[in-house]
Amino acid sequence: MQEIKCPKCKEVFVVDESGYAQIVQQVRDREFDKELKQREKEFEELREKDLELARMKQREEFDKVLSSKSKELVAREGEIQQLKAKLLGSDTEKKLAVTQALHEKEKELSEKEIEITKLKNQLISKETEEQLKEQSLHREYQDKLKQKDEQIEYYKDLKARQSTKMVGESLEKHCLNQFNTLRMTAFPMAYFEKDNDARSGSKGDFIFRELADGIEFISIMFEMKNEMDETATKHKNEDFFKELDKDRREKGCEYAVLVSLLEIDNEFYNNGIVDVSYRYEKMYVVRPQFFIPIITLLRNAARNSLEYRRELEEAKHQQIDILHFEENMNAFKEGFARNYRLASDKFKTAIDEIDKTIAHLKKTKEALLSSENNLRLANNKAEDLTIKKLTKNAPRMKEMFDEMKKES
Repeated sequence: MQEIKCPKCKEVFVVDESGYAQIVQQVRDREFDKELKQREKEFEELREKDLELARMKQREEFDKVLSSKSKELVAREGEIQQLKAKLLGSDTEKKLAVTQALHEKEKELSEKEIEITKLKNQLISKETEEQLKEQSLHREYQDKLKQKDEQIEYYKDLKARQSTKMVGESLEKHCLNQFNTLRMTAFPMAYFEKDNDARSGSKGDFIFRELADGIEFISIMFEMKNEMDETATKHKNEDFFKELDKDRREKGCEYAVLVSLLEIDNEFYNNGIVDVSYRYEKMYVVRPQFFIPIITLLRNAARNSLEYRRELEEAKHQQIDILHFEENMNAFKEGFARNYRLASDKFKTAIDEIDKTIAHLKKTKEALLSSENNLRLANNKAEDLTIKKLTKNAPRMKEMFDEMKKES
């Protein structure tokens, strides 16, 4: 919002940026017309001064020549008077000599008069020539003034081009030059380059991006349209809205701006920055003189929301961290469950093997216990074994043991 103070009533009132731009444009148009009239007046005064200087210069040259010839004539007349005085006081011979000399001087004087007349005629001819030159110069000035008027009328009819200064220059080149003029002072950290990525089948003209602390807070897709005067088919601005919106979305830009010289007589587009977001989201149409202001306005508005963008970015990072934590937790759970299942299966197998081993050991124990009992019985039997029992049913063996016993 801008404050404006009335110069008459001293009342201060506030207007929005659009209204302020319209007032500035009106003042600029009035100042342009006022300056134009002033320039025309100065041009006419300069022409009159040039003509007056030319006249004065010719008069000075004529007066100089006339003065020189007058001095010579006076000198000759003085010589004639001297000769006449000599003639009165001399003899006939001298009179004849003086007469001859007088005749020669008169002849010379006549020649001088003829030369003076000739110079006068030349001067008159020179004045006539100067008048012709003056008329020619006047016609030349009138032609130039007419051309100037025609050019001024042309720029008045195309007032959107008042500040573009485009002479054989494309609108894209003009906008690039405008931006580069202010790049190092107003946009030192910004990116503004041609859109050369046509992989999706189409591309815009320029992309503007700017970051702060690694966070992109503004991005604009630009399209420039300049229809030549000899173009048979006249396009409308809205013919390019759909394609521009498509390019904006594909290139990940937040805003779309059409810099246009189309529909030059349409006052809707001649009143400043036009918001067409009712047709396509975050889209604007501007004339070339509003190319830098639209960047500044959108950039300043985006800077005001930079803190919110930082908080949003931090929230996104936190959300991503939580998501990664959940993913890691789920991965750990799945891995733990898998390892638990594998370990449980192995543990069960080991238990089964231990049970089998225990059963086998029990059998071995029983077999060992059974062997021990048999060995005990065998031992008992061995302990109960006597020669008498052995020779119970073998009388001959009994006799032999008896005999051996006797002998021992």
